[in-house]
Amino acid sequence: MPSKLDELVFQVEAVLFASGKPLNVKELTEALGLDDFRPVQKAVRTLEQTYENRQSSLEVRRVGDRFALQLKEEYVATVHAVTPVEMGARTVKALTLIAYHQPILQSHLVRMLGDVAYEEVQHLRGMGLVHTETKGSTLELTTTRRFAEYFGIPSSRPEEIRKYLEGRLGVTSAAAVPPPLVPEGGSAPEVATLPAEDPPESVPTLEPAPPAA
Repeated sequence: MPSKLDELVFQVEAVLFASGKPLNVKELTEALGLDDFRPVQKAVRTLEQTYENRQSSLEVRRVGDRFALQLKEEYVATVHAVTPVEMGARTVKALTLIAYHQPILQSHLVRMLGDVAYEEVQHLRGMGLVHTETKGSTLELTTTRRFAEYFGIPSSRPEEIRKYLEGRLGVTSAAAVPPPLVPEGGSAPEVATLPAEDPPESVPTLEPAPPAA
């Protein structure tokens, strides 16, 4: 029989696995229906140590005061090589913002999209389209080479991606919000925008490159 601590560690692991976003100790405590955060805090530390000492493709990653159970960077390519890319409008919006404003902090993306940004970053990272790197208490987000290939962009360099999008969309000023990038015969997807308190910036909307003939 597992001890009470072991059982709590398993429960924390399950919640982190099922969650679409990083969670802090308070959120984990509430999700488990507990009143005292201290056992949960101990369970999280134990889970961190367990994954550090375990041979696994997963890791417990700390981002500020939040924790996420996710693939190690070296195994992301293994997953997205056999997983089709599927993106809804919300995911496209998040990817658009990341691609155009990269390198962008996850905390800034959260200001734009709300807490759903955490879930979308995990989703995009799992698809191999976004790379994350810890920066202080948040993450710095950039697109990957797979992103450039998927959208038919001839370079994976951030400045070249932005220049390509500006040229494709006819953007001439960073203060202008361009029309969405729409494939021939398609309809305009939702354009990602910034909150009212932020200065307006150019935010294109992406569509995948057509398949090669």
